[in-house]
Amino acid sequence: MRSLKTALFSLLAAASLVAASAALAQAYPTKPIRLIVPDAPGGSPDILGRMLAQKMSESMGQQVIVENKPGAAGLLAAEAASRTAPDGYNLFMSTTSVWAILPSVKKSLPYDATNGFMPITRIATASNVLVVNPSVQAKSVADLVKLVKANPGSINYASAGVATPAHLAGEMLNLLADIKMTHVPYKGAGPALLDVIAGQVQLIITSPIAAGAHMKNGKVTALATTGSQRNPGLPELPTIAESVPGYDISQSWGITTPAGTPPAIVRQLNAEITKAINQPDVRERISAMGAVPVTETPEQFTAFIANERKRLGDVIIKTGIVLAD
Repeated sequence: MRSLKTALFSLLAAASLVAASAALAQAYPTKPIRLIVPDAPGGSPDILGRMLAQKMSESMGQQVIVENKPGAAGLLAAEAASRTAPDGYNLFMSTTSVWAILPSVKKSLPYDATNGFMPITRIATASNVLVVNPSVQAKSVADLVKLVKANPGSINYASAGVATPAHLAGEMLNLLADIKMTHVPYKGAGPALLDVIAGQVQLIITSPIAAGAHMKNGKVTALATTGSQRNPGLPELPTIAESVPGYDISQSWGITTPAGTPPAIVRQLNAEITKAINQPDVRERISAMGAVPVTETPEQFTAFIANERKRLGDVIIKTGIVLAD
């Protein structure tokens, strides 16, 4: 009899939780939503985040506020996001650095990379683009490799920070092309690109979202893209792999929320973000910047994160990138 009462109590409790979650979702949102972005203004996460925030604000009737927290390859932003309330009012623009690179280069993280966040959906993916200051005497990847070999250590490449995709991309090129470029890390892709434009550093391998406008106005020269196949948004550019066999790296961006957020709210957020990304003008803008818009279920995003962590972890072992604890 006692076991029956216990079972009935558990069923009633579960039903109450489901009902409470559904009621909460029906009322949600009742106040502004914060979207923490792990980059400075002008970087890919910032550009995507502001585009998404505008559409979600219009659709949900509450303002979605972008909060920039650049630095440490997204670690600072991830730590801040992990400490927010799991109530649906705190979102985090997660990146390849946060879910796949940092867990492989740093033993101790101030956030739980595996269980600390609930994935909602990816929003975009892109092969990166190698761009140089126009003064650099290289019109192709082969030219660049030849230039670096003739001047080992004197050609600098910028990145959005240590352990970012740009850092990993540069070290992959060093490894596979048997060259030695010098890494210069910044606090975000925006400041890094500004110094490439100014000629303080010679090149950067970054997302076409961040570099696209500078490519169009001639402030940087694009040499190649980083995927195994040509970027559909930049089909005129060869891949680095066409000159350096085996080279392949891309990056993605997605929206997560702290673990413990009610499932009904996660589903509602997935539907709202999917609706925003699938609007024709948003898809057109993302595609025009050389990226591919993506929407998926939380389960699909979770599986993607696990696969990327394994794939890039293998690359990191070969390049030897390590962050001190």
